[in-house]
Amino acid sequence: MKKNTYSTRKIAFLGLMLGIIIVLLHVERMLPPFPFFPPNFKLGLSNIIVMFAIFFVGVKDAFTLGILKAFFNMLMRGYVGGILSLTGGMLSITIISLFSFIFKKRISLVALSILGALSHNIGQLVMASFLLNSPYLFMAFLPYLMIAGVILGTFTGISANTIMPIFKRIYVK
Repeated sequence: MKKNTYSTRKIAFLGLMLGIIIVLLHVERMLPPFPFFPPNFKLGLSNIIVMFAIFFVGVKDAFTLGILKAFFNMLMRGYVGGILSLTGGMLSITIISLFSFIFKKRISLVALSILGALSHNIGQLVMASFLLNSPYLFMAFLPYLMIAGVILGTFTGISANTIMPIFKRIYVK
């Protein structure tokens, strides 16, 4: 008999991770707007869970969580919010996975989180510029989003450093 690659435990754990992502998305929506940041700017707390998935569950499952996260974002924020979440999330997961593979243990979670935040913002800006057919949008928002990506990527990375050991203990292969 062929062994199923997805055990019941893994499916349940991924469901739990998706639930945490959805809760964090709701929490971020309840926060007041950040001064000096573009409208609808979010902290990216749910990206901690996606980073955990990249390192401990696998890149394939991280992409699955990213797609499901975008779907729930679409339900909460509409089609455009879902598309922006999808493009930013997929680019972010790709960049984090690539850099963590290339640099193995020589790159910190904070650095990976900053790279993920920057690539997420770039992916969203490219898609928004495409949807609005305006390259000026990209040029206008890029400096703000790069600064915000570094600041909030650092915050998310520090949070991930704090939370990751807890998730390691909870996750059992």
